[in-house]
Amino acid sequence: MRNQLLCPSLLSGFLLLALSSLAQPSITTDSTKGGPLDLGKMWTFDNPPKDYFKKTYNFTADDKWFDESRLASLRFADYCSASFVSANGLVMTNHHCARESGTGVARKGEDLNATGFYAKTPAEERKVESLFVDQLVKIEDITKRIQDAMTSAGSEQAQLQAREQAFEAVKQEYSAKGDWKGLELQTITFYNGGRYALYGFKRYTDVRLVFMPELQLGFFGGDPDNFTYPRYALDCSFFRVYDNGKPLQTTHFFKFNTNGIRDGEPIFVIGNPGRTERLKTVAELEFDRDLQTPATIQLLRNRSNALQAYNATAKNDSILNEIFSYENSLKAYGGQLAGLRDASLMGRKAVFERQFKADAKAKNLPADQLRTWDELAATTAQLRTLFNDATYLAPNGRTVGELLAFAGVLIQYNELLTTRPQDAERARSLVEAPQVKNLTLEEAYLAAHLAEAQAGLGANDPYVKAALTGPDGRARSPKEAAAYLIKNTKLGDPAFISELATRPGAINTSTDPMLALARIGFPRYLRAARQARDIAQRQEVLSSQLGRMLYAVYGTAVPPDATFSLRINDGIVKGYPYNGTQAPIITTFAGLYDRNYSFGDKAPWSLPARWKNPPAELLKQPMCFISTNDIIGGNSGSPMINKNREAVGLVFDGNMESLPGEFIFVPDLNRSVSVHAGGIVAAMRYIYKADRLVTELTGTPVATKKK
Repeated sequence: MRNQLLCPSLLSGFLLLALSSLAQPSITTDSTKGGPLDLGKMWTFDNPPKDYFKKTYNFTADDKWFDESRLASLRFADYCSASFVSANGLVMTNHHCARESGTGVARKGEDLNATGFYAKTPAEERKVESLFVDQLVKIEDITKRIQDAMTSAGSEQAQLQAREQAFEAVKQEYSAKGDWKGLELQTITFYNGGRYALYGFKRYTDVRLVFMPELQLGFFGGDPDNFTYPRYALDCSFFRVYDNGKPLQTTHFFKFNTNGIRDGEPIFVIGNPGRTERLKTVAELEFDRDLQTPATIQLLRNRSNALQAYNATAKNDSILNEIFSYENSLKAYGGQLAGLRDASLMGRKAVFERQFKADAKAKNLPADQLRTWDELAATTAQLRTLFNDATYLAPNGRTVGELLAFAGVLIQYNELLTTRPQDAERARSLVEAPQVKNLTLEEAYLAAHLAEAQAGLGANDPYVKAALTGPDGRARSPKEAAAYLIKNTKLGDPAFISELATRPGAINTSTDPMLALARIGFPRYLRAARQARDIAQRQEVLSSQLGRMLYAVYGTAVPPDATFSLRINDGIVKGYPYNGTQAPIITTFAGLYDRNYSFGDKAPWSLPARWKNPPAELLKQPMCFISTNDIIGGNSGSPMINKNREAVGLVFDGNMESLPGEFIFVPDLNRSVSVHAGGIVAAMRYIYKADRLVTELTGTPVATKKK
């Protein structure tokens, strides 16, 4: 399962606080040495890559081709992608994107994760409350207006404030302007601020569930198979958009082609990739490699372990879903860290950085711009000195537990009492004892935090020594210390908190062990976090300057980083060597059953009853396939189309080798994994007997057997 946009993950306090083209040099790059094309192929519809497609694939895509492709593509809620696949408003997306929405329409006694869902008639299609899909219908370049507003401001903070004010002014103006009225408006940042656009979306809010397979098929292989290939998952779902109570009639949709995959064939993904950071400098990536990403992985691992230990007896499905999210994130971050530690990939980034500097100098860009790399390196070096305190002392409830986080709230409140009593009075309602629902997890999270602080800050750090030294002066483990603190604190007692909040000096003098520990750590965290915030604002402005330079040097020949805005990317159907052999471009349903039998029908490779005795014809049908397309979280649910604008597949994941795609795109082994359009139809035809949908997708009535 490809990480969804802003997939559930816990970032450190450090990250939580880090808030028409010009003349272009010829872009040539040795695929083994790196260059501008390592920034990827997530092209925008603002500047569609017509010349690139012609040069690369001898394929002429005109304005109509791009317009129709854009209008057939959708944003699914605020986290995934989707597309229209019939003239009657039928919408296709991933099962893992639709899982929450789909199961949300379950009626009493139903378990749609176990049974799946198929509406045999239009009347059985179920409306999903609060679900919406967005269609991009208007695009306006607002670059000059935003950049002028920032240029006229002073400090970094003033520039960022001016940008936000300009965004709001633009949206307010266009909301009352002609055919922009009634649209959902969003400002889009490209090239870290090198370009800006205003997007207008037509939002559809009457969206109904039509088809969803069982969880066992949609997430077949579970976490072990996640980010791997060969793959056997029916990760698809179908909804329908209604307009005035009737199925939406549209001419903008992708017709299904169930036999459209050929080795070496050009293929295109249209969707909303969430976030990449490929314009980061080498200094910034080294910071991620050495500090940020390892700390995030450790945090995720410890919280997942705590939840798994608890859920071994609790058996709570919501906790199980949270564990899945952690494990998904761990694989993603693990793959990113492996890429950051790969000398060849970091070498490619260094090659591109040198080439970019040389090309910028050759363009005679201003000297202050040419210093951007040095300034980013200097500010990143400053962040290194702040990292430990801003990370390991961060009072976030999901990382240190609610009680220790609340102790930080009390200290902030106490500061207000001293410096701004009028503000303290307004904040008084926030000073309420937390209602800790699960002390077992609270203690486990606190123990994990103390272990991380010990490893990150060192055993002799004053905060660590205070936490891990008992009242008798003896050293204790993080687990023992957490148990002691939870048992002896009164921060969960409303009467105690009321006294602390109303009695002058009480917060500073209280002997409560949790509060005493926070008094040591929280001021250090606050100092580091505030400095980090100021530096982050400086870096945001520098990154914007870097983006302007990139656009000035290369123009639209290099696409911008992903920003959960609609993109089209290109690739080809192509296998790759793996595990000493060769990965096939297509997998079949026979492989699904082989995996099921090989694991003895045990989860997560088990199959529902109706899948147990398949017809022989199903076994040879294609199920999944791979291509060299450039995707990231947020692309989940994107249609995979061919040159004829036919849907030949549905993207749902990448392979392990694609995970460094956060910071670099290297198509050598990077592969996108899609459900084959033929596989979707085969499952509907042979297993689900979803004849109505098969006919709608293929345009051919399903033949009925003669009695």
